[in-house]
Amino acid sequence: MTRDELKSFMRRSNIPAFKRLAIWVIVLLLTSSAVYFSLGTAWVFPAMFVHGVVLVHHFSLQHECVHYTVFRTRWLNDLFGSICGVIIGLPHTHFRYEHCDHHTYTQIDGDDPELVPMPKSFASYLFYLTAIPYWRTKFTEIWRHSFGRLTASEKRFIPKVAYKLVFLEARLMLAAYLTLVGVMVIFDWYSPLFYWIFPLILGEPVMRFIRMTEHVGRPTVSQMRENTRTNLVSLPWRFLCWNMNYHAEHHYVSSVPFHALPRLHEKLKDHIHVEHNGYIGAHRDILQQLNLPSSKSNSGV
Repeated sequence: MTRDELKSFMRRSNIPAFKRLAIWVIVLLLTSSAVYFSLGTAWVFPAMFVHGVVLVHHFSLQHECVHYTVFRTRWLNDLFGSICGVIIGLPHTHFRYEHCDHHTYTQIDGDDPELVPMPKSFASYLFYLTAIPYWRTKFTEIWRHSFGRLTASEKRFIPKVAYKLVFLEARLMLAAYLTLVGVMVIFDWYSPLFYWIFPLILGEPVMRFIRMTEHVGRPTVSQMRENTRTNLVSLPWRFLCWNMNYHAEHHYVSSVPFHALPRLHEKLKDHIHVEHNGYIGAHRDILQQLNLPSSKSNSGV
């Protein structure tokens, strides 16, 4: 790839983001309407699940905002990233610094703060997919940060000048959530449960299912062509994940905007690990490794 080609991939614009956000809002209106019209019936659970799948994919938008690739205007990335963080319970500043180390030490056990280890058994595989470990970790982080405490690992990737902002974000987020609970109880108003909380709980296992396909089961080595998967998925999934199914391409050049990743894939597809059967194929690979005697040596656990 020439330097001029790389520069063309890295060109940023606000227009693709606002176009996708417009469709995003329409999709949210449709899924929330499905919840509304199904209230009081058994259909409310599948409706909340579908709505939740869309809600948890705010992570994909926040992830792109962390890289400042959604919008050309820098502050818009911070604004929308922070909004997404409130929706899914992921403080934006902490995530930005944590994710920076993930790109620096991808799949390196002990250094990658976002490393999801290869499951040791089918039971541990299923337990991860419940999202219980994820929620436990995130709630613990917010609670700990609200009291001004960081772990030794966090002190490694969060600069001291950002400590106060990390603590402030956690306190504001916790205060907002507690205030909402108080309002719900005082005014006997429980709509947030059906349009936000329950859908998030129902949808998060889908996000865990997707996040596992990025690195889990790939070798714990520093070579990007080995440690990361690209998953070929259908258009609806590509829309929801902001093209992050092209994950190996993203790790090769993380400053390439979401809308240019399909073009970058055409350039790199012969030099990266591509799962042609999508998310299902990636999980088939993971499950096959659970039954292989060599799986532990490949997984770093």
